[in-house]
Amino acid sequence: MTETIQPQQPSFDGLGIAPALLDALTRAKFTSPTPIQKQAIPLAIEGKDVVGIAQTGTGKTLAFSIPIIQRLQQTRGRALIVLPTRELTLQVEETVEKMARAFGMSTVVLMGGMSMYNQTQKLRRNPRIIVATPGRLLDHMEQRNVNLKDVEIVVLDEADRMFDMGFMPAIKRIFEALPPQNQRQTLLFSATMPPEIMQLAARFMAMPVRVEVVQQGTTAKTITQEIIFVRKDEKTKLLEKVLGEVKGSVLVFSRTKHGAHRITNTLIKSGHSASEIHSDRSLGQRRAALEGFKNGKYRVLVATDIAARGIDVKGIELVINFDLPDASEDYVHRIGRTGRAGMPGHAISFATPDQKSDVRAIERLIRMPLPTKQAPDLSQVHVEEAPREFYEERPRGGDRGGRPQFGGMRREYNDRGGAFQRGGNSRPARPSFHSNDDRPARPAFNNASVGGERPAYQSRPRMAPRTEGAAAPSSEPRPQLQMRDPQPASDRPRRAPGPSFARRGRSPGFAVRHKKTIM
Repeated sequence: MTETIQPQQPSFDGLGIAPALLDALTRAKFTSPTPIQKQAIPLAIEGKDVVGIAQTGTGKTLAFSIPIIQRLQQTRGRALIVLPTRELTLQVEETVEKMARAFGMSTVVLMGGMSMYNQTQKLRRNPRIIVATPGRLLDHMEQRNVNLKDVEIVVLDEADRMFDMGFMPAIKRIFEALPPQNQRQTLLFSATMPPEIMQLAARFMAMPVRVEVVQQGTTAKTITQEIIFVRKDEKTKLLEKVLGEVKGSVLVFSRTKHGAHRITNTLIKSGHSASEIHSDRSLGQRRAALEGFKNGKYRVLVATDIAARGIDVKGIELVINFDLPDASEDYVHRIGRTGRAGMPGHAISFATPDQKSDVRAIERLIRMPLPTKQAPDLSQVHVEEAPREFYEERPRGGDRGGRPQFGGMRREYNDRGGAFQRGGNSRPARPSFHSNDDRPARPAFNNASVGGERPAYQSRPRMAPRTEGAAAPSSEPRPQLQMRDPQPASDRPRRAPGPSFARRGRSPGFAVRHKKTIM
C-alpha cells in the first residue's frame, strides 16, 4: 500500500520574518505568501533596494508592509509610503495599520480632501509610518510640519503611474529631502514598469534588485476577456443589455468624468443601483460610493482611471470598459479589479470600428489575442439617456478639501422633474434654457400684410430723399403740451402729527402703518 504525499503548501516560514510578526500574520489569516511576497520579502528584509513587478491584486501591499514593520522594530526611524491616488492611499493605510497596531506603531495619512489641521496634529505625535500622496506631502513640507531626515525606508507604490501622472517634479523634491541613498532603503512596486520609467527610478535607488514574477503587462489567468465592436451611439444600449445578463457586482470604466456622470444618471433612470467615482467628486462622496459598492448598496460603480489602481473590492464579477483607455497599460490595471486572489473574473471591452489599432496595441502588451464577439441585436433595448447638458454636483474648493465657498451653493440635476435645483433643495432655481424647446419662440412673419418679404416686427421703411420742387417742411413751432400748475406748498393739507417714537428709535411713519396695533 502506497502512501499519497500531499504537496506542501507554501507558508511565510523561511522568509526571514520575525516570530512575533509571523504570529500577527496568522492572526490576520495570512497563511500562504503570493509569488511576489515570497521573492520580495527576503530581499527587502536584508536591506536591499527592490523593484517588484507583479500583476494587480497579487499582494504587493503586504510585500512591503512586512519589511517595514520588521525594520522599524529594530530602529527608531520612520517609514514613508508614497502613492498616486487617494483611494489607494486609504486602502494601503488600512492594511499597514492592521499590522502595525500589534507592535504599538502609529500611522498617519496625508492626502488632499482632509483637514490639514488634523493631519498636523497627528504629525506632532511623531507617527512611525507616513502614508501620503505627493501633493499633500509637499504642502506639509513647505509648512515645516514634517521632517523626512529620519526616514529609513521609503516605498513608491504604483511608481509608473506617479511618473505618468506628472508627479516627477514632486518625487524629486521628496527624495531631495530624504537621507542619502546609502542611509535609506527604497522599494518600488507596480504592475508595469516601462524601460524609460526604470531609468528614472534607478536615479533614486542604489543597485536595485529587480523581482519580476511575471512579464510586465501580463493579465491574470483567471480572467476571461472579450471585445465587442459597436457604434458609439449604441454603447449605452449594449451596456443595458449586458447588465441585464449579469447578477453580480459590475465595475464600469469611462474615459472622462463627464461620461461617467452621464452613464451613472442613465443607469439610475433605468432602475439600476449605481454610483460614480472620479476626480470631480469630493473625498467624502468617493468614499461613500466605494463603501456602498463594497457592502452591496450599489451594484454598479462607474469610475474613471483614477480608480483603476485604487479599488480593492473582492468579488467583482464583471469589469466593463465602456471606453478603451488612452494608454494600453491602463487596460491591465482596469481588468485587474476582477479575478483577484485567484478568483474567476470576466472583462468586456466596448470598441468602435475605428479603434482596431488601439485593440492591437492592447494585444501586443498582454501578448495574446482578444476574443472578438459580435454585437447582439439592440433594436428591442430601450434606454432613457440622461441629457448631456447638466450641472454636476461639484465642491467649490476643488480637490484641496475644506468647506465649500459662498455657503456651499451647488447645482445638480433633478431626475424627478428634469429641472435644476440648488444644493439638493426642492425649491427650483432660476430657469435657464438648455434646449431648443425651452427657448422663447421668435416673432412670426406676417406674410399676408407685407407680401411675404418683410417680417411684421420690422421698423418702417426709410423716408425717401427730398427732390427739387418739393415743399419744404413747415417752420411753425410744434404745439407744446399744457401742464397744470402744481399746487402751492402752502395750500397742501397737513396731516396731524402722530405720537413720537424718537425715544424708541422709530419714525413717525411706523405709527401710521401700525396704528391698529399701537392703539
